[in-house]
Amino acid sequence: MTKNKLIQKLPYKTPFLFVEELLEINENGAKGTYTFSKNLDFYKGHFKDNPVTPGVILTECCAQIGLVCLGIYLLENDGSATTENIQIGMSSSTMEFLLPVYPEEKVTVTSKKLYFRFHKLKCAVKMYNSQGKLVCKGEIAGMIKSGANG
Repeated sequence: MTKNKLIQKLPYKTPFLFVEELLEINENGAKGTYTFSKNLDFYKGHFKDNPVTPGVILTECCAQIGLVCLGIYLLENDGSATTENIQIGMSSSTMEFLLPVYPEEKVTVTSKKLYFRFHKLKCAVKMYNSQGKLVCKGEIAGMIKSGANG
């Protein structure tokens, strides 16, 4: 499966799609990018005169690139399941936020698979800004399976 086709299989669309490009993906992890447009609605109120990307959105971006893209890739390569009608549920996240992300910033997310068993995927994720500085890091876990399994 190509990287573009994998992005098309994500169960999100604008304005809640936080994956622009997948740079790398294999059985051990993923790497992708996203640029936070200044026109995103949450910037209107977070914060009034100094808009900053909310931590929950940074976590979502890490989850979409580092966990969901990887999960779809793993299901597809497993061969025992279809990646149609993907069902996803985040089960846990632990994130540490180190730097703010402002409107129009491009970030790069990397993930490393910690385990994938019984439809549960857990990854270590890191997000970097365009200067290569670590923005946030943590671990995210979720359940992922195809509609054909469930």
